[in-house]
Amino acid sequence: MLDALFSPYTLKGKTIKNRCTVPAMVTNYCTKDGEATEKFIAYHEARAKGGWGLIITEDYAVDPLGKGFSYVAGLWNDKQIEGHKELPKRVHAYGSTILAQIYHCGRQTNEGVIGTNPVAPSAIQCPFSPNMSRELTIDEIKKIITQFGDTAYRAKQCGFDGVEIHGAHGYLIAQFMSPYTNKRVDCYGGTLENRVKFALEIVKDVRQKCGEDFIIGFRISTDEFIEGGRTLEESKVVVSMLEMAGVDLIHASAGVYASADTIIASSYIGHAWLADYAAEIKKSCNIPVIAVGRITEPKIANSLIKSGKADFAGMARASLVDSKLPNKAKDSNFEDIRQCIGCNMGCIGVLFTDNPIKCTINPELGKEVNGPIKLSKPPKNIAIVGAGPAGMQAGITAAKAGHNVTIFEKESRAGGQFYLASIPPCKGEISAFINWQVTQLDKLGVEIKYNTNISAKDLANGNYDKIIIATGGKSVKPNINGANLPHVVTIEDVLLGKTMVGANVVVIGGGSAGAEVANHLAVHLKSVTLVEMGGVIAPTEALAPRWNLLSSLEKRKVQIKVNTTVEEIKENSVVIKTGDCISEIPADNVVLAVGVEPVSLDVPNAIIIGDAEKVGNALTAIEKGHEVALAL
Repeated sequence: MLDALFSPYTLKGKTIKNRCTVPAMVTNYCTKDGEATEKFIAYHEARAKGGWGLIITEDYAVDPLGKGFSYVAGLWNDKQIEGHKELPKRVHAYGSTILAQIYHCGRQTNEGVIGTNPVAPSAIQCPFSPNMSRELTIDEIKKIITQFGDTAYRAKQCGFDGVEIHGAHGYLIAQFMSPYTNKRVDCYGGTLENRVKFALEIVKDVRQKCGEDFIIGFRISTDEFIEGGRTLEESKVVVSMLEMAGVDLIHASAGVYASADTIIASSYIGHAWLADYAAEIKKSCNIPVIAVGRITEPKIANSLIKSGKADFAGMARASLVDSKLPNKAKDSNFEDIRQCIGCNMGCIGVLFTDNPIKCTINPELGKEVNGPIKLSKPPKNIAIVGAGPAGMQAGITAAKAGHNVTIFEKESRAGGQFYLASIPPCKGEISAFINWQVTQLDKLGVEIKYNTNISAKDLANGNYDKIIIATGGKSVKPNINGANLPHVVTIEDVLLGKTMVGANVVVIGGGSAGAEVANHLAVHLKSVTLVEMGGVIAPTEALAPRWNLLSSLEKRKVQIKVNTTVEEIKENSVVIKTGDCISEIPADNVVLAVGVEPVSLDVPNAIIIGDAEKVGNALTAIEKGHEVALAL
């Protein structure tokens, strides 16, 4: 069934064992000086061990002034070679092929990272940077070209099979190629030929220094999805020119920072959504093409390769969520594959704070250096109350450590508040993760006792060495006049189908939950008004899903009232106040989404985790469940 995905491919005399590809993702796992750490090496090694055929490392900066984040890898000087040699060696031990992605971020950085103003083809500020960029001189451009070649040669000395030149996502090479950022009128600007000149000279320099047996890949944004940016038809011409210059492999991506929701698409975007863009690129060249863009399912990856749209399937975040995806797929253990839910919270959300990345649903990401979970001796009898994401993760980790675990859940299903989060539009993949957790617990011999409202007394009298309370939270009822009227309902009432709402609905609370339930109702053709006392809707959402959510709310004509308080709820309306203006909104129903408060049990010496301890998000809850179980 996965014959195409698991077929080998020979490139530059090197046989890549399958088409499963880990594209470059910034992890921020190195030192500030760009040196390799054991954490960085172990992270890539785990993916090689998991069966990935082609691994492309994160951005190796060609110059410390070209870093976009503080802890990216670097090969800008010879002293860094020794530390990075270990990485290809460890990856090769599992038969994987590895490329070092090399880049200069140009204007897409800031003074806090590089200590000075960013450089660019033209002095135009990046919308994500607080600093104005400085236009490069011709001499500086020539120097950067040689830095790319020198960095590639150092990668070859380290033992990498090749490099991928990063010409996508609005970084420096992409800035030169795009009329969106390149306003030069010299030999590096204006016409398409001039704008591509910088990239072509880099390819030439890399090839001269690294030889013909060295793989040169090139990552390109097929469409920048920004006003005035490069589009697909122009990119097809660029790819033809790159092929003629000696590029061996094209990585077909999309976007720039100003269209960041296309670089790392959220759950609001369809699976393999860039496959047709890769197919168009493949028609314009005679070299292999990597497709990316929400490819999380091995069968979809196989399908796009088999159909001829691409030669390799780039499954970036899928590899973060489950490093063993290829091996599991090859053995047909599809139910054991933990699939990305497209939340962008732990990966890009954490990265944009310039911290090492995490994964919401994989608490072991970045901790590969610790090795597999060790068996605990002697095993303990563990009771866990609550089968939400925190409780089930605690159960999985504890069972892997050899403990005897029983989970008590008052509802007839698992998932807790996370199950509610799976119901609004474009959030359904959360249910697949809940299903994965339940499946793993079953395979580990952990029983979930559903419809069991166990008491503190029963727990205290039970034969348990440790008790973990993961009972989650419940909706807060605000102190608003009229909040107890019968047409006032909670998010739980709406999402669980416990109530039918009328045609006109007012949602009070514009956090993520309130905004998502407003979108849910609007998609079901309700007329919705969203009222938020703060100035921002869904402020804690990661960038891409937040942009997508706001776009959907706008499309569905949801009326959004920020900096607005609710003065009173009446039988058929809601009285609101914005500044000094008081108005009244018709409402058949009012949905309360003003927050969640912890629900716990008073059990002596119990460990409290998740929302039962402190209301947070799934990332912190799952992480805490894992850590607590390791420490039992």
